[in-house]
Amino acid sequence: MRKACEKFHKLLATTMTNEIETTSNDSVRLPFLMVQSELREVEATLRDQVRAFDPGVEPYVSYVCDTSGKRIRPALAALVGGATGGVQPDHLMLGTILELIHMATLVHDDIIDGAATRRQVPTANAKWGEGTAVLLGDALFSHALMLSTEFDDLTLSREIAKASRAVCQGEILQTQRRFDLTLTLTQTEYFRIIGMKTGALFAAATDLAGYISGVDADLRTALRDFGMQLGTAYQIYDDCLDLIGTEEQFGKTLRTDLEKGKLTLPMLYLLEDASDSQRDKLLKRIIDQEALDLPVLVGIADYEGAIERALDHSRGLLDQAANTLGLLAPSDYRDALQGILAYLRGLLGSIRS
Repeated sequence: MRKACEKFHKLLATTMTNEIETTSNDSVRLPFLMVQSELREVEATLRDQVRAFDPGVEPYVSYVCDTSGKRIRPALAALVGGATGGVQPDHLMLGTILELIHMATLVHDDIIDGAATRRQVPTANAKWGEGTAVLLGDALFSHALMLSTEFDDLTLSREIAKASRAVCQGEILQTQRRFDLTLTLTQTEYFRIIGMKTGALFAAATDLAGYISGVDADLRTALRDFGMQLGTAYQIYDDCLDLIGTEEQFGKTLRTDLEKGKLTLPMLYLLEDASDSQRDKLLKRIIDQEALDLPVLVGIADYEGAIERALDHSRGLLDQAANTLGLLAPSDYRDALQGILAYLRGLLGSIRS
């Protein structure tokens, strides 16, 4: 057991090293270099939107804005815009709105999961309490939807609202299925739920960016598929880290999925491949909300095989996404989109090595 734990923590250290490198230098930003000036505009617009809130609320919104990640959704909107004719102001507004919605979902997710840290700083609920955090997330959602009404084309605001609704419905469905151990349907539900929770905003970024550029219906559908595939692949990767990572390495509260009864893909594969006695032990721990960290998993079942199956599924989605990009005309923007897929493949590969 000790050797297995040491082996896996070594792999995790490799993964974390890659993530630190890509976060602290140009390697993670490399796919985004094509739109770095556009992302600076998005950042400036986000700051303007923070100042649009009441002075008493502004510090709360600013805090969340400063701890909300790499702006992947705005980058996707700008890159797809560049790959389909050129980046327009509406592409940047789309990215800003989707980022505000994403920020709102993070605030609400942390409340639901009882998470204390995100990106190595206290979450909104840990800092100000759940009541204030709920209202802060609501304020971000409503502000994003208000901004969407400023588009001249009603289709954009309507589709953004639909994506926002999908995210919320996905969270409700996931909450409903907590501690639901009927394995015959759970995998199907897992993919449906993460398609709503995570994939919806990725898909909105790529789909609506194409719509703004005026692409035909077939290409727009393909771009939406690309966003959904990318978002789903990333969520699977994140689910694997929640199961086997450490909070010191990844800077956020982990193990919340199992503690809250959320069975993600690697755990579903683990339960599927386990013997009857192993499954009984795993299910009892899940139901009783007992610890299921790496040493426990090593002692019960083939965790490595289950995680590898999940990562393989993620790789398959990235392959599909790469094929979708083949429909775009060759350009530096298309290459940058391929670079995002390569970056995620590298993270998946670092776990496997």
